[in-house]
Amino acid sequence: MKKYILLLGVGYLGSAIAAEPVGTEKINAKSGPKKESANKIAEPPVLDVLTIKAQKSNIDQPFGSYLDHSNIVLSRTATSDTAQMLKGTPGMSFSGGGGISSRPIIHGMADDRLRVQVDGMNLISACANHMNPALSYVAPSSVLSAQVLAGITPVSMGGDSIGGTIRVNSADPEFAEAGAGPLIKGQASTFYRSNGDARGGNISASIANEYAELKYTGSTVQARNYKAGGDFTTRNTKNSNDVVSSSAYKSENQSLSLALRNDDHLAVIKVGQQNIPYQAFPNVRMDMTGDDSWFANIFTKSQFNWGNLETRAYHEDAKHKMNFLADKMSTPTRSMPMETYGVNQGLSVKANIDITDKHLLTVGGEYQRYRLDDWWDPLGPTLPPPATMMQNMMRGPAPFWNINGGQRDRVDLFAEWEGRWSQQWLTQLGARVGGVEMNAGNVMDYGMVTSEARTVNSQNKKQTDINIDWTALVRYTFNDMQTYELGAARKSRSPNLYERFAWSRGSMAMFMNNWVGDANGYVGDINLKPEVAHTVSATANWHDANQEDWETKITPFYTHVENYIDAGLCQTANGKTCVSPSGGFNFLQLGNYDAHLFGVDVSGSKLLLDTAKYGSLTGKTVLNYVRGQNNDTGGNLYQQMPFNATVALEHRRGAWSNTIETQLVASKTDVQTVRVEPKTAGYALLNLRSSYTWKHLRVDGGIDNILDKNYALPLGGTYIGEVSTAGIAVPGMGRSFNVGMTVNY
Repeated sequence: MKKYILLLGVGYLGSAIAAEPVGTEKINAKSGPKKESANKIAEPPVLDVLTIKAQKSNIDQPFGSYLDHSNIVLSRTATSDTAQMLKGTPGMSFSGGGGISSRPIIHGMADDRLRVQVDGMNLISACANHMNPALSYVAPSSVLSAQVLAGITPVSMGGDSIGGTIRVNSADPEFAEAGAGPLIKGQASTFYRSNGDARGGNISASIANEYAELKYTGSTVQARNYKAGGDFTTRNTKNSNDVVSSSAYKSENQSLSLALRNDDHLAVIKVGQQNIPYQAFPNVRMDMTGDDSWFANIFTKSQFNWGNLETRAYHEDAKHKMNFLADKMSTPTRSMPMETYGVNQGLSVKANIDITDKHLLTVGGEYQRYRLDDWWDPLGPTLPPPATMMQNMMRGPAPFWNINGGQRDRVDLFAEWEGRWSQQWLTQLGARVGGVEMNAGNVMDYGMVTSEARTVNSQNKKQTDINIDWTALVRYTFNDMQTYELGAARKSRSPNLYERFAWSRGSMAMFMNNWVGDANGYVGDINLKPEVAHTVSATANWHDANQEDWETKITPFYTHVENYIDAGLCQTANGKTCVSPSGGFNFLQLGNYDAHLFGVDVSGSKLLLDTAKYGSLTGKTVLNYVRGQNNDTGGNLYQQMPFNATVALEHRRGAWSNTIETQLVASKTDVQTVRVEPKTAGYALLNLRSSYTWKHLRVDGGIDNILDKNYALPLGGTYIGEVSTAGIAVPGMGRSFNVGMTVNY
């Protein structure tokens, strides 16, 4: 029904916008000449590619790197996972999940340690297994720009996080020229990937006059289980060899936006809906059997003679279901329904004040209200044989309450000062203070208030944290060929609801609370303290004077984390002992530890050839190294990417764009023992991508893993996509032939 409501809205509002407004005059905020500002609302360009670049004009992205936009356009054909579009960014890696739900990692930190914003909304995963991370809520076709910032993140761009910030945005609104009549634009795309028989498409249509724009976007994707490279033998008799069980998915996204402009004021109202009928997970004991979410997002920006003011209000509603899909269904009676309902609401205000033409003051505040219910319905009083002992325990008569009435409210205030002292020196100082209040209601075990549940219910669950962040950045431009940056920061993050309130030490419940994909069982700790990270980082950037021929960038970093939330073997607590699990996995309890991470990012490019006859040929390289250790236990931190490099040759000639790329990954031997993290061998992959544009048509093609190499994903987690647990790392995807076509009008 929501689909038809959106489509009807397009037709109705479109007819209204097509007509020129009668008797409308521009309202000038102030007569006479206006003061020019770096933040002035300009005529927004039409963005048709995802571009990740370090900004040259200000310090908003001090340690950011860039991906060439032509490669990013082609990534839409190669993946339906929005997070994977950021692949190739120095310092980034990805934690495995479902086909559209991998989680980005920056400098060894993942998930809630990162602030991930989609069109300015701070999104939260509503699932005990984090099957719906923030970037899974947006389709790749809707992403038109992105920023990736490491731990030295300006306080105005993220709080309640210690690892960095990722911001993805849809296209800015585009209005018609004055007196030019309605501006009508549209785009339609389709793609196919041979591995997994993945197929899908997207459409967008907009109509605008000088004062308003209405835009609709929609996309769909569907894929079967993918095949691993080389020779991979599955234990699942339902699937043929090489098939990675529990990797199929289907997703639908659509949105409708209305933008209004009047002189120096802009307002954008956007609503959207996502439906995921199913998404299987090869590294989680459960599968997603339904995920329905919708959002409303209102943004305003106004220009004044002193600067500009931005406001945002949003609401997100997510209903999530889990159970076993076919690959994990050992018997017709095997079932374990689980449901989650989350409501995420936020408000933000930010003012950019031009103190002088060289100094900018940014002040603002944020409020976020999050509510979560997580319950598991009973199977009923009678079960057909053969019913397991665990299933008999799940007969009821009432649900198991994993989190009942979970609450997480956050209020932040921040101030940031940026000064451009000369052509050489630029500094930025910022501070943020925030309060996080958390609480949850009483719990029960399938209708029974067990002794453990009584103990948990008797505790005072209300927790209040005061978090303080600060950031100091300096940039020195020695000359046209050398730039140096240095930064230090203190960042804080309060635990999420599952880290504090996952309560049961029963084997079944612990296995169902696992948001890291390692097949172990987890229980939280109400008394967890917030994580506090102290980071120092530097960047040296050497390039030719015009930044067109060559560039080399080196960024070393070091982070010390107080109260790092890690896992240890579950011990006796409140008279309840964690039973030793079978299958080689562990029952783990979260706790606060002391930890540190360090590493270096290196990137470089060189123009090798540039002629009118043969076009241009550019070589590019990205190298990443990170290491994380728990100082208290002496062990390694979980999911630290081994040394890796990407080497690419990019050729462009007229409408043609071609890339041949090699991904090199070292063996992973630094694993976390307590989580039984699998070791993986090193590997090399060869990929090819090509694109051709002709008038309103663009055709994309490519081959991933050309040599069909068999390899294991270093951060893919433990493979449990079949009934008989394989106990190995999740295998990577084998060779895939990809093709896509886009028509613009």
